[in-house]
Amino acid sequence: MKSPIHAAARRTESAQAASSSGQAEAPGVWRRHAALGVLAVMGVMVLSRAFYLQVLENDFLTREGNRRQVRTVVLQGNRGAIRDRRGEALALSAPVDSIWVVPSDLLDAPDYLSAIARMLDRPSRELEGFLRERSDRQFVYLKRQINPDDAKRILALGAPGVFAQREYRRYYPAAESAAHVVGFCDIDGKGQEGIESSQDEALRGTPGSRRVIRDRAGHVIEDTDDYTEAQAGGDVNLTLDLRLQYLAYRELKSAVAANHAKGGLIVVADAHSGDILALASQPGYNPNRPDDRQPADLHNRAVADSFEPGSSIKPLLISEALETGAVKANIEIDTGPGFFKVGALTVHDEHLTGTVDLATLLAKSSNVGAAKIGLMMGAEPIYTGYRLFGIGEPVSAGLPGEAGTVLRNFADWGQIATATASYGYGLTVNALQLVRAYSAIANDGLMPKLSILARAHLDPPQRTVSADTARTVRHLLEGVIAPGGTAVKAAVPGYRVAGKTGTIRKNANGNYIEGVHQSVFIGMLPAEHPRLVTLVMIDEPGAGEYFGGFVAAPVFSNVMQGAARLLQIQPDNPLQLPLPSTRPKLQTASVAAVAAPGSVLVGAHP
Repeated sequence: MKSPIHAAARRTESAQAASSSGQAEAPGVWRRHAALGVLAVMGVMVLSRAFYLQVLENDFLTREGNRRQVRTVVLQGNRGAIRDRRGEALALSAPVDSIWVVPSDLLDAPDYLSAIARMLDRPSRELEGFLRERSDRQFVYLKRQINPDDAKRILALGAPGVFAQREYRRYYPAAESAAHVVGFCDIDGKGQEGIESSQDEALRGTPGSRRVIRDRAGHVIEDTDDYTEAQAGGDVNLTLDLRLQYLAYRELKSAVAANHAKGGLIVVADAHSGDILALASQPGYNPNRPDDRQPADLHNRAVADSFEPGSSIKPLLISEALETGAVKANIEIDTGPGFFKVGALTVHDEHLTGTVDLATLLAKSSNVGAAKIGLMMGAEPIYTGYRLFGIGEPVSAGLPGEAGTVLRNFADWGQIATATASYGYGLTVNALQLVRAYSAIANDGLMPKLSILARAHLDPPQRTVSADTARTVRHLLEGVIAPGGTAVKAAVPGYRVAGKTGTIRKNANGNYIEGVHQSVFIGMLPAEHPRLVTLVMIDEPGAGEYFGGFVAAPVFSNVMQGAARLLQIQPDNPLQLPLPSTRPKLQTASVAAVAAPGSVLVGAHP
């Protein structure tokens, strides 16, 4: 057993050891407390700074973030060109710049506002108000499609938040002369009318993009690897010949003005291929001047209007009558005293009485003779013949807005409708349908597909009548232009011309308007082997004359004289004496209007 002395000694040693250990640990505790204190102070500072920036300075941080951010720059693809058959440009795109802005950035630098407003030709206060209304946006156009040099001068100011974007502006070198064919685009480059609209997908380029990093001044400080190249649109080639187009446009516009008409149209087509070489409508517009476009002027009458064909349908009727054997080429028809009763209908002739052959019937445009032939044929053969010539069937020539037409089924006709359909009433056509039908007569009975778009391969033509029938009708139609016919003013020096007049009483809401007419001439040249088929229609002539032979035929003559020279068409009547002028004056003298006879339905004038 240990003694008390030894126990006391151990307790004394333990106390000394504990005292020595407490002296060694004291500095470690102090350092720990100090480190925790520093960390606590730093945490308070971080939280305070975060509160300051995220709450008190939130607007500032948002603006700074917008100034230093990744943006996607759109790269617009160049729109394809529209060209005529000889490669002449009808529509082109030129590079321009559009000025855009981050409104809040520019508002933060008011010293630049007046200078930019002056360069944009805008009042300074108006510009400031414009920006404040859009201050929450990150992209606002200031001015679209300006000269790149003007854009450079604006950017040279160094105003914050002001940028330029490359775009392309559409230009139309042919201006008004080809406006209704080519059409135009809106400011964003989307086709709105004409070929620009119908071929928008082919013409439109594919936009590209480039992602960039901008600094606070809006300057690109770094390109990223995210880049997509813009793809240009494809060119569209037309069958149009700009030389003929301008000639047709000029003559049509002159005739509409000289005859105080409401409007007019002209279509020139290649008789064999169906290529549309010229197409114009009046009134017109200049596609290069967006502010001057009036809705009524955009209307393309050559495509979007339908009308009763009147006497211009008679060659189709006689073609079918000869083809089916309903009449012989040497038939003679008694037109009586110049009128003919069909039930409640009285059919009238303007100039003719007595017995006539087919040549005289067409030359004098006898409604009585046509009605009698139609009744001999019957409703179904007339309907079938018109359908073979494409009447009632869309042309789909490549232009938008083609007018629908009316050709009721023969089962609904009856005697009166059969008679009126024989001289061009009770049905409607558009200009392209009539040109297509006459092309069949010009092309020895083979009707081509009309198109204004250049084609690598032609569609096979449709047989309408035999070649012999077509040639016979062409020969008969030469009498219309010969002395004594209704269209002597359609003559072209050095060439035989075949064609037909039509003077149609205008219909509105099912009623014929007294004294309001549409004057038509459609013909082909040279008559023996036609190269061209041309239709002219003058709508509501108001200068006195309204017969197709006086109003529309001279336009045909003027255009065909120029076209024959440009296309170097060989004359087929070289012994014919030339006319006194290569560009005869249009007939504009006022004459007494012929009173329309009172009948249930008055037929077409010649």
